[in-house]
Amino acid sequence: MKGCGMHKLSGALVFIGGLNWGLVGIGMLMGSDWNVVHMILGSWPTVEAIVYVVVGIAAIMMLVGCKCAKCKAAATM
Repeated sequence: MKGCGMHKLSGALVFIGGLNWGLVGIGMLMGSDWNVVHMILGSWPTVEAIVYVVVGIAAIMMLVGCKCAKCKAAATM
């Protein structure tokens, strides 16, 4: 994975968020709750909401793309 640290962090957050949503879907099909973020942070709803917002921002950044010099150079290779 090429790019700046922020690009790599965004990719990791989107990957982890995708796994969590996959577990939520599987859990719903099986009649249980497999939301890992809620399992870990359920007693802190504000922190849980912040995690969801940060993962959403990371997804937007991955969609739009990073405009830093390191990511531009990696895209041309």
